[in-house]
Order: sequence, then C-alpha cells, then structure tokens
Amino acid sequence: MVRDIYSISYSSLLKTPCTLWFFLALFILSCNAAAGGGILEIRDSESGRVYERLAVDKSGEFAVEFIHSVNQSPVRETFKLEGRTIRPVSVRFYSFGAGMQADLEEGQTMERDGDAMVITGFDRAFTELNYIVGTVSDHLLMIGGETISLRELCGKNAHITLRSN
Repeated sequence: MVRDIYSISYSSLLKTPCTLWFFLALFILSCNAAAGGGILEIRDSESGRVYERLAVDKSGEFAVEFIHSVNQSPVRETFKLEGRTIRPVSVRFYSFGAGMQADLEEGQTMERDGDAMVITGFDRAFTELNYIVGTVSDHLLMIGGETISLRELCGKNAHITLRSN
C-alpha cells in the first residue's frame, strides 16, 4: 500500500527511534533559541559545508580564543547572538602590537584586569565572523561552558564562518 506523505501521522513518525531523537533535538534547540540564546553555525567559508551547529545559552554569549600570530599572547573575543546578528561584547588581550587595537573608538572603554587589557563598548553588528584556524596555535570556541578546539573540528588552516542560524 502506498500512502502519500500527508497521511502519515505524527504518532507513527514518533514510533521510529531516530525520528523521535530528531524531533526531541529540534524541540530543545528551538526552546533554547526562544529563551534568548540561539544557534551558532560553523561552516567552511569556501564550500559551505556545515561543521557544527551549537546551542548558545540564553545569555547569547560565546567566545573565540587564540594566540595572536604576531605578539604571541592570548586574545579572547567575546560575542553575543542577537537574532541573526553577532555583536562584539569584549576583547581581552595581554600585549599591544601589530594587529591589536590601540586606539579606542567613541563609546569604548579599556580597563585592566590583572595583566590583561579588556576593551568593551563596541557599537557594531555582524552577520558572520570569519577566521582562519591556526596552524601553530589552535582557535578555541567557548560556548555553553564547553571549550571546543576548532582545529580538531575543522582542521588546521581551515577558513571558517561563524553565523547565527
């Protein structure tokens, strides 16, 4: 007997274990997004291949940390998902030099936190962020209490795009 797709009930779909887990995962991700978080998608910038989709908690915040290629000190960029946009929250770094922000823009402040400098007050929004994953040092994604190695996930020298989905 052939049934068209519209005659299949949700109850019959939910009897399939894989389908049940899919709908449960979709429900959890949807609830998370509705609660103020969202979904962060990591893609290969060139091919569009999706490496991962990750739930961001209700604060909407996540961070990318790496060792700066010139001054060889840690940099942590913290962002917040706001709908389809990504807003910078802060940049934390330990030394000035080539490629590091030295001048503050209107509305920005710089404070010291121990040995680190922290810049806040950014007035920008992005639809996506682009990174080249380190070959010498890793890029780490901090999201929802987890730290994810982007080098393990995407590979060395991968050109990646982070966007809200």
